[in-house]
Amino acid sequence: MAKCRNCGEELPGGANFCPKCGVPVNESLREEYTVSSSDLIEKVKELLHEGNVRRIIIKDDRGNTLLEIPAWAGLVGVVIAPWLAALGVIMAIATKCTITVIRHE
Repeated sequence: MAKCRNCGEELPGGANFCPKCGVPVNESLREEYTVSSSDLIEKVKELLHEGNVRRIIIKDDRGNTLLEIPAWAGLVGVVIAPWLAALGVIMAIATKCTITVIRHE
């Protein structure tokens, strides 16, 4: 059996996502951006408006995952408000963040 490259969990046959961490198994494009905390919300808003983003992962300068935003969150404005509030808290904690963007093929 194949293993998830993110968490190492055994993947069932034909799985599109890891059952433990939710990371896509067959993703094609993964981009990383390093931004200062003051630019974080603006960059995330910009990325959510792009049509081919599947997931956005925000990590601090030590590599700890602070927030994961699924692509569907960008589809509904009311749903995105709590995510942006969480980004405000992250801005207060971290000085630099790495944004990992997972896109559709």
